[in-house]
Amino acid sequence: MERHKTREIRIGNRVIGGSNPIAIQSMCNTKTENVTETVEQIHRLERAGCEIIRVAVPTMEAAKALREIKAQIAIPLVADIHFDYRLAIAAMENGADKIRINPGNIGSIDRIRAVVDTAKERNIPIRVGVNSGSLEKDLVEKYHGVTAEGLVESALDKVHLIEDMGYENLVISIKSSDVLMCVRAHELIAKQTDYPLHVGITESGTITSGNIKSAIGLGLILYQGIGDTIRVSLTGDPVEEIRSAKLILKTLGLRKGGVEVVSCPTCGRTQIDLISLANRVEEMVSDIDLDIKVAVMGCVVNGPGEAREADIGIAGGIGEGLIIKRGEVYKKVPESELLDALRYELLHWSEEE
Repeated sequence: MERHKTREIRIGNRVIGGSNPIAIQSMCNTKTENVTETVEQIHRLERAGCEIIRVAVPTMEAAKALREIKAQIAIPLVADIHFDYRLAIAAMENGADKIRINPGNIGSIDRIRAVVDTAKERNIPIRVGVNSGSLEKDLVEKYHGVTAEGLVESALDKVHLIEDMGYENLVISIKSSDVLMCVRAHELIAKQTDYPLHVGITESGTITSGNIKSAIGLGLILYQGIGDTIRVSLTGDPVEEIRSAKLILKTLGLRKGGVEVVSCPTCGRTQIDLISLANRVEEMVSDIDLDIKVAVMGCVVNGPGEAREADIGIAGGIGEGLIIKRGEVYKKVPESELLDALRYELLHWSEEE
């Protein structure tokens, strides 16, 4: 698909926008002041595939902790700031690679200018974020409610404010928990700016509801070529956000790498505990960086045929299972050894290919 043309922005050691791959972001749910816990979580996120990490900076202690956190991680560190402009300045002074602010809640023009001046001195990008939950009253009245048009106007007003201060090292994010409103807002703003866009559905919910909302919303936006970074916002372990984001990008053909697991929905012919097996396979392949499809099938009768479109698959039967390669039975193994046999084949995949 053709990507929406945006300018390139450097965030620490990563460049977004332009023709660069869409970057996956997440946000820590630890207390930023607790450096040990925060770094441990970021390391888990890095291993899962997180490429940019954001942390909350609600206190000066949190702002000062950024220096120690940054020294122990490999990916760009973004400081999330609300209300207090001094926290934004302190975050940049302590090594933040980017700051996220809503100029509408930072305070006076002089305070916004102080933040912009510090960013300008250090060439640190500012993410201008607006959220449907905090849309300005005058825009709510103008558009007779919270609308996509109001969100876009709010975002662009803030962007123009910073541009007038002589700074254009910006990223824009527009978020709403209303999926269709969020999609419409991105369609509108993509026509009016070439700044990189960070895309996400805010407050999307728990693992189930959040994944469904994010898959639909991000899918509709990304399929139109819109978006330079994404976050799947979930209530829970942020590592799950990375897994979901990778799968969304892979499904849309926007990213290669990572094993895709497909499995049959089970029926009366199923002879094994396929649900458990499929979950174990998905967990097992999470650290294997192959760009292939793995099928997990519940019976040896239809398994080979149904797994034809996969690169490799397994089918379980009573007491024994099959390893299937491109729809053909490769070998039989005892049922108890099925998972280990699959892992062996995957770990030696590049050698035989």
